[in-house]
Amino acid sequence: MGKVILKKDGDKRVSKGHLWIFSNEIKEIKGNPKIGDVVEIYKFNGEFLGIGFFNPHSLISVRLLSREQTEIDFNFFKERILNAYNFRKIIFPNSETFRLVHGESDFLPGLVIDKYEEFLSVQTFSYGMDLRLNLICDVLEDIFKPKGIVERNESPLRELEGLENRKGILRGEVKEIIFNDDGVKFKIDLLSGQKTGFYLDQRENRKVLRKFSLGKKILDCFTNEGGFALHCAFAGAESVIGIDVSETAIKKALENAKMNNFENVKFEVADVFDKLREYLKNGEKFDIVILDPPSFTKSKRTVKSALAGYREINSTAMKILNPGGILATASCSHHIDDDTFMEVIIESSNFSRKKLRLIEWRGASPDHPVLPTMPETKYLKFGIFQVLD
Repeated sequence: MGKVILKKDGDKRVSKGHLWIFSNEIKEIKGNPKIGDVVEIYKFNGEFLGIGFFNPHSLISVRLLSREQTEIDFNFFKERILNAYNFRKIIFPNSETFRLVHGESDFLPGLVIDKYEEFLSVQTFSYGMDLRLNLICDVLEDIFKPKGIVERNESPLRELEGLENRKGILRGEVKEIIFNDDGVKFKIDLLSGQKTGFYLDQRENRKVLRKFSLGKKILDCFTNEGGFALHCAFAGAESVIGIDVSETAIKKALENAKMNNFENVKFEVADVFDKLREYLKNGEKFDIVILDPPSFTKSKRTVKSALAGYREINSTAMKILNPGGILATASCSHHIDDDTFMEVIIESSNFSRKKLRLIEWRGASPDHPVLPTMPETKYLKFGIFQVLD
């Protein structure tokens, strides 16, 4: 087994609980470890730190797997995945649809698994995990006896690891799934749906908005397949409009609305920025506006332009709200932290000459846990504000 020796003070983050070792923190590599191999990690003074997956071609050169000497084998994965599953059953005792493994937060760096009833969707973001994908499927079959396992490995993060993008059926068969999300039904296509099939991270946030929705006129921007819009319709909204630039997403949203027999919701293919400007120009008002955009930035280089985008949609949304209306606004860009996003919202209120009251500040659903020692595991910010003149 190869050995990675860190520079003096190169262990500071890892010693505090972080799971990544960057290339500029390494002093020396002993042996001849290949990409994806398990290596031992040592401090500058020779003290053993743990073992992890090695990738000499990535900025993240080592992903820590364990702080003890252990075999990364069938039993290792089975124990970690069972621990993750048992935690999810505490959160969702009456459901079998949830984020089963959330990468580093479940101490399986570079591995994401979503469970949709009797089907599983897998993503591998590190070379070491990707090499062991077959073993991981063996473990999943042993624990869950799923009807099917798919991979949705279509992410720029894989390119940083030197991995190609791909998707397909790994085991068994796949069929369309109907997910009943506390009364609201969604059709989930594991091979063509968003991310691993559905946006599970906003699951609890969608339900929170129900209590504000009765009798209200609601606009759901970046609606995708209708997640927020349908929950608001279920809660008795007077009317809901969902808009998204994707024709495919809107088609699925319409199918979901029909399946739920909702007549108080409609969907439209439109660019959100253009549509918000149109509503403002025409003087149209709403009681609730929901902003759940895709990530506006994938790197630190484009944060400035992303912040400008957030300012525009948030300030315009505030202007088209009735006095005392609700703004629900999200950012899933992990390069923009909580403080920065809050600052953008405050700037937007100043620009639109509105006063804000914060009602709730939330993150991702608890099946997407966060490691406090690893800021990279916290990406979703979701604020609910009352907007006042």
